[in-house]
Amino acid sequence: MIRLRTGGTDRVVAVGAHCDDIAIGAGGTLLTLCLARPGVRVDVLVLSGGGGEREQEERAALAAFCPGADLRVTVLKLPDGRMPAHWEEAKAAVEELRARTEPDLVLAPRTEDAHQDHRGLARLMTTAFRDHLVLGYEIVKWDGDLGRMTAYQPLSPETAERKVRLLQEHYPSQRHRPWYDREAFLGLARIRGIECHARYAEAFAVTKLTLDLGE
Repeated sequence: MIRLRTGGTDRVVAVGAHCDDIAIGAGGTLLTLCLARPGVRVDVLVLSGGGGEREQEERAALAAFCPGADLRVTVLKLPDGRMPAHWEEAKAAVEELRARTEPDLVLAPRTEDAHQDHRGLARLMTTAFRDHLVLGYEIVKWDGDLGRMTAYQPLSPETAERKVRLLQEHYPSQRHRPWYDREAFLGLARIRGIECHARYAEAFAVTKLTLDLGE
């Protein structure tokens, strides 16, 4: 197992097609990073859910997942499940985000995600953030689209448990879903932990990675 450390990660971008995507896919990673680097700037863009209960849930959740961070959240009102039909609006939002930040790390959906909203946003991110480390997070769902991952962030048992607790606490609108439970979240984290010799982990897809081994 090869471990690479990013060193100074002072600016992070996290994007999701829907409220709760970021927290499910990368909540443990955000907790780990923000606790290790107080004051880190986190710019968040969510394409749908704005103006209602879902936005309120998202803002409260992200504040909990990013303790001590300089957190800046934008939640838009694109229709859920209709991103391909609103491509220009989504693209404009991503480009506006790119214009106002120069991140060290980008957390986004995977380009292989079966959900059209996730997949479409992922493709926009790799175009807009061409010279950045983009980690594609995974979301377990009925599509059965979990794949072979290439990057891992180990999570301490305390962080994994905290992630699950925050997901249950801050997204009451999702509790009725059959996959939205402790077993699903911890089970996937345990499997990814096994793959990287840790107890728990979050896993990511990396489309492209440029190394600079001369410094």
